[in-house]
Amino acid sequence: MTVIKCISPVDGSVYAEREAMPLEVAQAIVARAKKAQKAWAKRPLDERVQLVLKGVARLNEMADEVVPEIAWQMGRPVRYGGEFKGFNERSNYVAEIAGSSLAPIVVEASDRFERRIEREPHGVVFVIAPWNYPYMTAINTVAPALMAGNTVIIKHAAQTLLVGERLVRAFNEAGVPEDVFQNVFLDHDTTSALISGNSFDFINFTGSVEGGRAIERAAAGTFTPVGLELGGKDPGYVMEDADLDAAVDTLMDGATYNSGQCCCGIERIYVNEKLYDTFVEKSVAWVSNYKLGNPLDPETTLGPMAHKRFAATVRSQIADAVAKGAKALVDPKLFPADDGGAYVAPQVLVDVDHSMEFMTEETFGPAVGIMKVKSDEEALALMNDCKYGLTVSLWTKDAERAARLGRDLETGTVFMNRADYLDPALCWTGVKETGRGGSLSVIGFHNLTRPKSYHLRKA
Repeated sequence: MTVIKCISPVDGSVYAEREAMPLEVAQAIVARAKKAQKAWAKRPLDERVQLVLKGVARLNEMADEVVPEIAWQMGRPVRYGGEFKGFNERSNYVAEIAGSSLAPIVVEASDRFERRIEREPHGVVFVIAPWNYPYMTAINTVAPALMAGNTVIIKHAAQTLLVGERLVRAFNEAGVPEDVFQNVFLDHDTTSALISGNSFDFINFTGSVEGGRAIERAAAGTFTPVGLELGGKDPGYVMEDADLDAAVDTLMDGATYNSGQCCCGIERIYVNEKLYDTFVEKSVAWVSNYKLGNPLDPETTLGPMAHKRFAATVRSQIADAVAKGAKALVDPKLFPADDGGAYVAPQVLVDVDHSMEFMTEETFGPAVGIMKVKSDEEALALMNDCKYGLTVSLWTKDAERAARLGRDLETGTVFMNRADYLDPALCWTGVKETGRGGSLSVIGFHNLTRPKSYHLRKA
C-alpha cells in the first residue's frame, strides 16, 4: 500500500500521511458521484448556490484550525490569516452571477418557434489542486462546478494533504451531500488510470507543466475536456511615468509574498532607464525588511518554502545567474534563518539577461531579477520572450498606452498599476505553456457546462 506523506517545511517532520486509495476504491467513489449527479442537478439552482455558500461559511468557522495547518503543511506565516479573503470573494462572486451565467440564451420565443441554448453540467468534475494556494485555487473550480449541477471529486497535492479532506468535510457538514463532493487520496498511477479509463466528464488541473502533460497523455483519446493552469514567469514593466513607490511596493510584494510561490507572482521586472537606479535601490530596501522564520511565530513575515527541493531550485538559478555575471544585492547576513534547506532568504538580482535560466524559467521562490530598458518596444520584446503567459503588470499613468501594449502581449491578463491578483469577474486564463481554458467569470461557468440547443417548432 502506497502511503502519501506531507513533509512539513517548518521542521522537516512528517506532518500528515494517508494511504493512497486502491483503484477499485477510487472507482467506487466515481460511481457514487455519477449516480448522485442527476439528482443534484435537478435541485433548484438557488438551493445549490446556497449550499455551496454554507460550505464556504462552515470552512470560515474552522479558521483556528485551518490557518496553522497551512503553516505546517506549506509554510505560509500564520500572521496572514490563511486564504479566506480571496476564498470568500471568489465564492461570493460566482454565487452572484450563477443565475445570469447559466440562464438560457433565448434566440426566439414566438407563436411559431422556441429557439434557445441551455447550459447543462458536464457530470463528474475532477479537480486536481496545488499546494501553493490550496483553498483559493480549488474553490475557483469547486464552487462554480457544484453550483452548475456537477458533482466534484477533489485530489490535493501531497504537500497540502489535509486540505481536500477539510474542504469536503466543511461542505458536507453544511449540507452538500457526501456523494456530491468527495475527497480522494491517489498516487500518480491510479490518477492516470482513472483518467485514461474515462472516469470523469471534466478535469481541472493546476500545477507544473510536466504534470499538465501527464494529464493530457492520460486523457488522450477519451475526449474528456481538460482545463490546465501550469507554469508562469510573469513580468512587470515600470514606465518612466509610473508611480515609483507604488510600483516598488506592489511588485516586490508580488515577487516575494508566500515565499514567491504564486502562479501569478512577479518573477522578472523591466524598468525604464530613467527610474531604474531608484527603483532598484528602493526594491532592495523593501525586500530587506522581511523577517524570515518559523511561520507559526506571529512576528514572521516570510516563512519557509514548501519543500527543500523547491528551495534548491531557487538557489541553483541564483547561483547560475551570478556565475554568468548577475549581482545579488540583498545582504544574506540580514537573514540568519536561511538554513540552506526550506528557509530561503529573499533576493534581488541585477545585471541579468535572458541567457540566464533565472530570467526565463519559472523560479517560484522569493527572488526577482530587474533589467533596465530604454523603450516600450524593448520591454515588449523581453516580456514576450518567454514560453509562459499568465499575467503582465504594467506601470504607467497612461491607460491608452497600457492597452496598446496589452494588445501585443502574449498573456492571459494585463494589469495596469496592480499585480498578483485574481479578479473573479474576469476570466483567469493563460497562453503558451501556462495552460488552456479558463476559470471564474461567466466564462468559467461556460467551461464547466456544455451547451444544448433547442429548436422547437410549434404545430
